[in-house]
Amino acid sequence: MMDLVYTPDQEAFRAEVRAWLAAHVPKVPLASFDTAEGFAAHREWERTLASGNWGMVTWPESYGGRGCDLIQWLIFEEEYYRAGAPARVNQNGVFLLGPTLMEYGSEAQKARFLPAMASGEEIWAQGWSEPNAGSDMAAIRCQAIRDGDDYVINGQKIWSTRAVYADWVFGLFRTDPASERHHGLSKILVPLSAQGVTVRPIPQLNGLPGFAEIFFDDVRVSVDNRLGDEGAGWQIAMATAGFERGLMLRSPARFQQASRRLVSLYRQHHGDLMDPAVEDDVLRCYMDAEAYALSTYQTASRLLQGGSIGPEASCNKIFWSELDLRIHDTAMRILGARAEVEPSGSSDQEDLGTWLDGFLFAQSGPIYAGTNEIQRNIIAERVLGMPRR
Repeated sequence: MMDLVYTPDQEAFRAEVRAWLAAHVPKVPLASFDTAEGFAAHREWERTLASGNWGMVTWPESYGGRGCDLIQWLIFEEEYYRAGAPARVNQNGVFLLGPTLMEYGSEAQKARFLPAMASGEEIWAQGWSEPNAGSDMAAIRCQAIRDGDDYVINGQKIWSTRAVYADWVFGLFRTDPASERHHGLSKILVPLSAQGVTVRPIPQLNGLPGFAEIFFDDVRVSVDNRLGDEGAGWQIAMATAGFERGLMLRSPARFQQASRRLVSLYRQHHGDLMDPAVEDDVLRCYMDAEAYALSTYQTASRLLQGGSIGPEASCNKIFWSELDLRIHDTAMRILGARAEVEPSGSSDQEDLGTWLDGFLFAQSGPIYAGTNEIQRNIIAERVLGMPRR
């Protein structure tokens, strides 16, 4: 049985977060960070967060954080979403690469990259997928061949989130050309401004370039930019994937806030609805969002006691991605034909566009961070112990 009671220090921390956000969150929503204007505005917001050491609260103060524990991070996230603060344009950096650097990076790498990450000075893209690899990262062919103190990179990455306007990309590269599958891979940090790098935008369903393909033509990168030992990339990448699927990338506050908005939407329009099942779906979304939050608190408590996140992170990934779909699908059913209206700037239509954008983005949830089909295979083999076919 779990008894979620906050300590006086945790309540004081919540009050501090709430007060700071109330004073600093922009009054007018920022433009999408998939536009040049919006990206610049979101980068400036990252700088604002860093001015109060809120860029990533769990990091040490020397790297731009506050030395908070995971429970305080969850509290911060709850207040962040409650305040309607801007989405984190550097989420690939602070939520995925940052924790990986903490675990596997050298002291020089931590000092070089973490403060610039926390401040928004350097925005990161993610370079996992390749045209012939898809969700099977072990099939990566993009090569980084050692030449003295450099790696020479050739190949292509695709579906790289934030790469259109980002400064750096972290990716998995094959440093042993004779290797196969999980062997001979290394994790390397690459500046997107390097000679030989070409970035081509990929439009999303809404037409904005949230993704990109990256081409590497004899790109030289210092060996110092390799994270961990050469050939240890698979283990390090799995640690990053654990952060992505398990705890950091999608905090429960995101879905709690969305479910509360869904309840409010239902209350506004329930008199117009003909389908009585919609009410059940709204209730299920709300309860599932709360259940996911409690589960995450339990995971955080286990980690604070020395535990770790294992393959069960795949269960989390399936749960939150499908919850996001259900929340937005239910909103579309409530709104009916009005759901397809893009916001025109008037206050009575603004919420319509927010739901539509969320619905379109939610479609990608079962795909990114490893497809849900792959996650079910992981659960079957590594959690349930079922044989591979």
